[in-house]
Amino acid sequence: MEKILIEKLIKKAIEMLNFSYAPYSNFHVGAALLTSEGKIYTGCNIENAAYGPSNCAEKTAIFKAVSEGKKEFEAIAIVGGKNGKIENFCPPCGVCRQVLAEFCKKDFEIVLAKSTNEYKIMTLEQLLPESFSL
Repeated sequence: MEKILIEKLIKKAIEMLNFSYAPYSNFHVGAALLTSEGKIYTGCNIENAAYGPSNCAEKTAIFKAVSEGKKEFEAIAIVGGKNGKIENFCPPCGVCRQVLAEFCKKDFEIVLAKSTNEYKIMTLEQLLPESFSL
């Protein structure tokens, strides 16, 4: 993936921190998902007092895309941090990794970013080896 596209995804993910609803953990997460057609779907985490109904940023982006008929994806950028301040890389939780495995190939790229200049790219297979599928 070319650098300019990576930077675009990271910027979109960072923008999503502004929409995060995280009054309980104060940990804000933003994501930007790239379809194989080049369209970007964004997501943020949305918490709930009961925790179980909460939704991660990655799942929000995937579900938005799937709800519009998109099921082929190339990459996702993820950022996050306490009070919306990005200090470390923010890898997807186990549930999000499994949701990604449902819709993405093993070589799907996951961009973990601190900024548009500081990021690392991993594949889904690296983050979820031997994933479960039916």
